[in-house]
Amino acid sequence: MKYLLDSKYLEYNTPGFIKGDPISVPHLFTQKEDIEISGFLTATLSWGNRQSIVKSALRLMELMDSSPAEFLINANENEYSRFLNFAHRTFKGEDCLFFLQAIRTVYLDHGGMETVFCSGYRKEGKIHDAINEFRSAMVKTPHLARSEKHIADPSKGSAAKRINMFLRWMVRKDDNGVDFGIWKNIRQADLMCPLDVHTGRVARKLGLLSRNQDDWKAVEELTANLRKFDTTDPVKYDFALFGLGVFEKSVALK
Repeated sequence: MKYLLDSKYLEYNTPGFIKGDPISVPHLFTQKEDIEISGFLTATLSWGNRQSIVKSALRLMELMDSSPAEFLINANENEYSRFLNFAHRTFKGEDCLFFLQAIRTVYLDHGGMETVFCSGYRKEGKIHDAINEFRSAMVKTPHLARSEKHIADPSKGSAAKRINMFLRWMVRKDDNGVDFGIWKNIRQADLMCPLDVHTGRVARKLGLLSRNQDDWKAVEELTANLRKFDTTDPVKYDFALFGLGVFEKSVALK
């Protein structure tokens, strides 16, 4: 099992993985805040076809004049109105405008994304608390009730796949250049594995996950089992599970 996971991790955790993956969007930037903002917005859009995700995320970056941080801080009301026509699946213009305004407030009033996530994380060293802290900061901005469904709530059982993926991008660091590792105050050992239909299916076939629902309890079970193979970097195996599920259609597991 460890040999399979390690070999697939090494196969997919390479610069070649970036092209065509949502992580390619934040890789367009070098400034920390631009990487964070583009990464979070791209992760938010990350459900459905990968090509469609990247296309929508790039469109969003274009609307932000390809300078996410500068745009959020300096744009006027008329410039923000351009997002009302943006749409990606069920993420509509009103949702987009709320997210942008909420992220702006996070930077102006709360010290930025990393500060807010770390504030929750420091309570007990749990990603669950980090996500809840960030969600609480976001929803303080006026918004439509429907928009809250786009911000995962692990306290209500959500697997929080997209935010866990975003945290992997920001926190995890190795020499392969896929994940950024620009956040230093959250231990990568404490990260939780992003769980979606693909990783869940493969994890169950491998006997790494017994729970049927793709919820937070399943995330905890899967990550705990992955820590048996690498206590310091369990979510590196997200590459292996995702690769087996999406690129190989689990051929290696039959």
